[in-house]
Amino acid sequence: MAARNLARGIVLQSLFEWDFYGKKTDLLGIVKRNIEEFAPGFSEIDFALKLAEAVEKNIAKLDEVIAVSAPEWPVEKLPIVDRNVLRIGLEELLHSNRKEVPPRVAINEAIEVAKTYGGLNSGRFINGVMGTVYREIGEPDKKDIIDSRTDDKAIPEKKPSVKKDTKKEKAE
Repeated sequence: MAARNLARGIVLQSLFEWDFYGKKTDLLGIVKRNIEEFAPGFSEIDFALKLAEAVEKNIAKLDEVIAVSAPEWPVEKLPIVDRNVLRIGLEELLHSNRKEVPPRVAINEAIEVAKTYGGLNSGRFINGVMGTVYREIGEPDKKDIIDSRTDDKAIPEKKPSVKKDTKKEKAE
């Protein structure tokens, strides 16, 4: 699976460049160039290209899921690395073959990529968002997940919960 981890890193670097330049360049061309330059003889070229293509195709839906799952962080204000790690991770979580990439693998891989390429708190942030999405979708069949992505109630908006301070109550 180390090759898949490398593929995710290459896709992230490619998405970073593509996103940085306003999504006006050829994403798959960037991925191919990065593979040639940084990973000659790479065995997971098809995986990397399919993942990048899927993220590009579903970017509006992925960004919507991010916006609902992390409402205090507007997508365009997220650090570019975190934004694109979430896009990759959510693409795998929501749209990939669950036998090929089980949900927990998608989440763990996104966290690891975030720890490698992101800031100090990126791994925790990615874990929180991916965990929220995973809890919302539960363990339905893959078909149910894809179907739910097409309706407006795919992931209900979270309302802040008020936690009681039980230590304070016990002391009184």
